Amino acid sequence: MPSANAPQWLQQPSLREQPEASVLDWLFDQGSLTRRLTQLSADHFSVTPLHEGWAPLRDDECLALELPPQSIGWVREVYLRGHGQPWVFARSVASRSALEQGGLNMDELGTRSLGELLFCDQAFTRRAIEACHYPATWLPPEHAREGLWARRSRFDRDGLSLLVAEVFLPAMWQVARPHQKDN
Repeated sequence: MPSANAPQWLQQPSLREQPEASVLDWLFDQGSLTRRLTQLSADHFSVTPLHEGWAPLRDDECLALELPPQSIGWVREVYLRGHGQPWVFARSVASRSALEQGGLNMDELGTRSLGELLFCDQAFTRRAIEACHYPATWLPPEHAREGLWARRSRFDRDGLSLLVAEVFLPAMWQVARPHQKDN
C-alpha cells in the first residue's frame, strides 16, 4: 500500500501538470543524462557519492521493481555535479537477489556514473521514463524543497533490474535554461 505522501510517478501523457518545454526536454530525454550534463558543463562533470549500502527499499521502488514491500536492496545516492555544483540528486536501487545473481557490482562504482555504465552495456533495456514532483523529505537536507521535478526509469538485463531516479536541482536549471535559449 503506497504511503499518503508518496509521489505518483507518471509517463508524460498522464502528467496532471505539464512542465514548461525546457523541463520536459530534460525529463523525457531518452539519452544518457551523464553525457548531457557533461556537455552542458563543458566537461566539468563529476559524481559525488552520498550514500551506498543495503537498506529496505521504499514502497514505490518495490512496486516499480515488482518486489514485495520492504525488500532489501542496494541503495546508491549521489550528486551529479557541473562545475562543482550539485545539479542532480540521483538515487539508484536494485534488489539484493538480483544484484547477487546479475553480475553488476554497484558497490565498486565509486565516483563513476552508473548511467554511463548502463548506456554502454547494450544488454540493458530501458523501460518508459516516469516523472513527478519529488518529495522534499526524500532529498538531502541541504536541497530539501518541494516541487522539484524528478524522473525515473527501470533498466533490465537478464533478470537484473535497476531503478534510477534523478532529481533536477535549481543550480542545474540556472545553467540549462539560458543554454537552451542560445541553441
